[in-house]
Amino acid sequence: MLQYPKFDPVALQIGPLAIHWYGLMYLVGFALVYLLGRRRITSGHTTSLNVRDLEDLIFYSVLGVVLGGRLGYVLFYKPSYYLSHPVEVLYLWQGGMSFHGGLIGVILVMLLFARKKKLPFFAVSDFIAPLIPLGLGFGRLGNFINGELWGRPTDVPWAMVFPDSGDGLPRHPSQLYELGLEGIVLFLLLWWFSSKPRPLGQVSALFLMGYGTFRFLVEFTREPDNFLGLLAGGLSMGQWLSLPMVALGAIMFSVTAKRSSR
Repeated sequence: MLQYPKFDPVALQIGPLAIHWYGLMYLVGFALVYLLGRRRITSGHTTSLNVRDLEDLIFYSVLGVVLGGRLGYVLFYKPSYYLSHPVEVLYLWQGGMSFHGGLIGVILVMLLFARKKKLPFFAVSDFIAPLIPLGLGFGRLGNFINGELWGRPTDVPWAMVFPDSGDGLPRHPSQLYELGLEGIVLFLLLWWFSSKPRPLGQVSALFLMGYGTFRFLVEFTREPDNFLGLLAGGLSMGQWLSLPMVALGAIMFSVTAKRSSR
């Protein structure tokens, strides 16, 4: 059993201004998206987008992540609470973000961007998809530094005691599992797959299948939200939200493969 290394959530304090590690991880994530995207553009990987397009996409995607993530959390996880306390929807500092809501926000941003530029939607999403996982990975690292979203009790040798859990039980460091699978492994898979010409939409389909599958599996080790617990079939909300991603990705992959073979 390992003891969780208690981190100070504040990375830097300048007078009344506190810079938190969690926020820095998001900044690092978006910076990586920019650097990797710029590399692909300058290397001629895509002729549909230029660096200015990438900058615009990242800017509006930040808004999509924040607004979509917050609204997704409100609608998917605590609709009745926020219906009774509507003003608290704006209390972002209290936490509460949903990846699946953030993804919907980014998809809407890409739809509007593709329409404005008169590009196929999948030309945009196939370019962006391989850039996302490392950003997600740094977000999970931020969760670990914050000591939040810990795993379920376990007796594996690498189990950790998270002080904020309040029970002193050794638990899965599920944030690190997500960092490894949804971040590093998914990035390597998508980067390799997208390095060669693929039918339009297949890279996006692989992202949906890959993230949905990894998230579904890791959720078996992650402590369910205490206000929700496990839902139908003994699955968590995260698992139920991931299943449609896997199904949609599989359908997209199959359809695009058949189109390319004609």
